Amino acid sequence: MMLTLARRESFWGFAFIAPWILGALVFTLLPMGASFVISLTNFDPRYPDAVQSVGFANYQRMFSDPLVLQSLAVTVKFAALMLPLTLGVSLGLAMLVNNPKLLGRNVFRTLFYMPTQIPIVATTLIWQGVLNLHTGWVNYVLGAFGIAGPDWLNSTVWVYPGLSLISVWGTGTMMLIALAGLQSIPTELYEAARIDGAGKWAQFRNVTLPMVSPVFFYNLIIALIGTFQYFTQAYVLTNGRGDPDNATLFFNLNLYREGWRYYDMGYAATLAWLLFVIVLALTVILFRTRSRWVFEGAAR
Repeated sequence: MMLTLARRESFWGFAFIAPWILGALVFTLLPMGASFVISLTNFDPRYPDAVQSVGFANYQRMFSDPLVLQSLAVTVKFAALMLPLTLGVSLGLAMLVNNPKLLGRNVFRTLFYMPTQIPIVATTLIWQGVLNLHTGWVNYVLGAFGIAGPDWLNSTVWVYPGLSLISVWGTGTMMLIALAGLQSIPTELYEAARIDGAGKWAQFRNVTLPMVSPVFFYNLIIALIGTFQYFTQAYVLTNGRGDPDNATLFFNLNLYREGWRYYDMGYAATLAWLLFVIVLALTVILFRTRSRWVFEGAAR
């Protein structure tokens, strides 16, 4: 039987996306379903034969667990500081290396991107020395200006700026995405703005920011998800203890401790579902509000 052109196109379309659908089903949806089933049990990987159903007891426990609220507060506090900082720095670096007056732009682009190629564990260990109270370079520089440097990693106040500095160090990928957004802005818009008498700040506010807002939105979504999954740096710096005084007990670190330190996989799976719901809700809110601040051309 001869297939029509539309049916043949549909067939080949499904054939090409079949591997992705299969991968999403096997490696994402099925594990998510399994984690929900586990969240309804007292599963301990050391005693798999003793698993029993506990209904929604883990969810009831979650809402009365003070560490859940504390780890969420730590994550939100860090996100409030880190997100604006990394987004602003990545956009600033992109504008710097996009400036035609900058000599050796390609060299600077490479240098700013290179830290992202260093493993996170190695980067964290390096920054542990850089932020050391007595021998760290940051405090040496501050001391040269007569400023007594804080104990970055052992202070409940300064540990968040310290971790934010480590995050800024790895903004190379966000910088490249912002750079691509800057280079897609038609130069005619700047020429028209200059003819209208717009200065540098007016051009940035009325041309650059609206035109890069889709890229900024993408970076915000990725950074938001990454912040709620923040784990490696906090684990490496404190060996999973959440020091000082649980100031680095991020939600993901608390989840890890429940699952792999206390072997309470049922409760850890419950925390994972709470994390999923929170990130999904925040992402949906951002998408629902994007029409108010993201420039989408004629589709806006």
